[in-house]
Amino acid sequence: MELALNSMRLPRAAEPATIQRVAANDCTDGELIRRTADGDRGAFDVLYRRYSRPVFGLALRRLGDRGRAEDATQETFASIWRSARSYKPDRGPGAPWLYAVARNAIVDRTRARSEPPMDVPDHASDDAGPADEAERSWLSFRVHSAVEELPEHERTLLELAYWGGLSQSEIADFLGIPLGTVKTRTRSALGRLADVLEEVR
Repeated sequence: MELALNSMRLPRAAEPATIQRVAANDCTDGELIRRTADGDRGAFDVLYRRYSRPVFGLALRRLGDRGRAEDATQETFASIWRSARSYKPDRGPGAPWLYAVARNAIVDRTRARSEPPMDVPDHASDDAGPADEAERSWLSFRVHSAVEELPEHERTLLELAYWGGLSQSEIADFLGIPLGTVKTRTRSALGRLADVLEEVR
């Protein structure tokens, strides 16, 4: 009888897992996006806590209206929830992908903005005339063209700093890179921008 029992392969007792699931708070942005794609609401909540403030700051700076900025922020995170599966980790870290989603939501809000009807002025305006406006438009075109020629990792920093209104520390947090890297890339981007603008004078 004992021999028969010893020769039988009984199921082993359940053992606690040696590898525990990583808490969402300890995940990288990319891991949080991937977990969000799997329907993990906890991971989505962590993403929201990390990025709702900088996304709102970016939207407020671009749109100039708190209500529209709140709408753009809400749409950003709704889009993240819906399209998290489109994130490809091999194309880069999660923060730039999230920033691109935010930028698209802000652009959509900008397009949807309805302009108030213009009243006929009672007297001549002191604003810049056609020649001044043409010069300003040309300068704006040169700057935007020069920015477009920058490498993407440098262009993103300038957009966040100058159009998003984020500090260098906030940019570092937003993109998930060291503050020193932000400073180095910003100096490099501004140097390239100056060179390009000098060439088109």
